Amino acid sequence: MELAQMVTQAMWSRESYLKQLPHFTPELIKKCTDRNPKISSVFEILEMGGDEEQQQELEDLLQMSDAQRADVVGFCNSYPNIELKFAVEDEDNLRVGHKIVVKVQLSRGDDDVAGPVVAPFFPHKRQEGWWIVIGDKKNNSLISIKRLTLQQRAVVKLEFVVPEKGTHDYTLYFMSDSYMGCDQEFEIPINVDSEDEDDDSDDASD
Repeated sequence: MELAQMVTQAMWSRESYLKQLPHFTPELIKKCTDRNPKISSVFEILEMGGDEEQQQELEDLLQMSDAQRADVVGFCNSYPNIELKFAVEDEDNLRVGHKIVVKVQLSRGDDDVAGPVVAPFFPHKRQEGWWIVIGDKKNNSLISIKRLTLQQRAVVKLEFVVPEKGTHDYTLYFMSDSYMGCDQEFEIPINVDSEDEDDDSDDASD
């Protein structure tokens, strides 16, 4: 998934996310990261457009022509800003061997519109794609995964089965296939207190 981001944006994951922005040279990126407070993400660039004083400060920092600033604005307007909420269905009644469902709700900001990915070094026109993944960091294993495209809103359900009782500390990942720096990660503990009823009845009969 990270490889798809790197290929699309023609950069390494260890490089500054600001490199995705048009006209952001290594020198300008260094100016941004050296300032106090530093700017190290596209979201922090967006936050500086909040009032006239911050806008002027940003213009003084960037030192760009009107056309170059317009390119930066175009990229920022295309950069996805997505709210994610999730819940485990029937969370108080999770059982070993039974399907567990995690419901994920996704919504874009009112001014955020899905469109072609801004990636000047990618050879083809590309639309945004997303991965929703549940993983187990401790065991380095994949629990559930879905791929989707997102316009304004979407509801996605991920299903999986837990093989044993106890608390399972899983992680929910929401990952772009096109942009760097907009992935999200959430801890999602799964508490399974009871065995499958069929197993209990088999044990009793034995």
